[in-house]
Amino acid sequence: MNLPDAIAQSDFLRDLTPSALQDILASARECQRADGAFFFLEEEEASRAYLVLEGQTKLLQTTAGGHQIVLGYVVPGQVFGVIAVLEEASYPLSAQALGKCRALSWERDALYQLLTRHPRLGLNIMRIMAGKIYQFQKRLQEMATQQVEQRIARTILRLAAQVGRKVEEGVLLDMPLSRQDLAEMTGTTLYTVSRVLKDWQKRGLVEPGRMNILIRQPHGLVIIAEGLSSAH
Repeated sequence: MNLPDAIAQSDFLRDLTPSALQDILASARECQRADGAFFFLEEEEASRAYLVLEGQTKLLQTTAGGHQIVLGYVVPGQVFGVIAVLEEASYPLSAQALGKCRALSWERDALYQLLTRHPRLGLNIMRIMAGKIYQFQKRLQEMATQQVEQRIARTILRLAAQVGRKVEEGVLLDMPLSRQDLAEMTGTTLYTVSRVLKDWQKRGLVEPGRMNILIRQPHGLVIIAEGLSSAH
């Protein structure tokens, strides 16, 4: 079976037999969203789980004050909305397409039936959930123990591992990423992010654009992220 990379490399569909994979894919519905359109909104009834095939999706949550903060990004091969669907709950966040985005989706009843027929799919979901819990714990630890410069460096490196594209000058974060987005993801302020990026630019580590970042010296960011050097 000749599969797109997003399906062949997806943790959600890992180690399934060809017949199981065919059954799961046959139960899915393909959908598309234009740039800025939403797959679902926070507090809507969780009726479908999604797997990104093409493009990227931004996960947003609204604060008590009505401000939307960025929780993370979903790239091809990754799933979102699965836990809320299985819990028969409302979506705890909103999912917005960045650029044109194409995905597979499964409605709740179909997903339950698939889990009954293919226990391996349930194991994959458990592993994904465990990974998300671990990532959340790591981010809490970073917030509590690391300097803001380290947190920003770690976040940029995480994004680079997900969506970074090698170019002649270094590694380009191939996604719309504002300074405000970066501030929300690292628990700091827009002013602080702007100050740190300006300093890194002077040192030749990065070249920040209006909505993206070019990493000129990834190793330099690794040194900062690991707290190995605070000297400029």
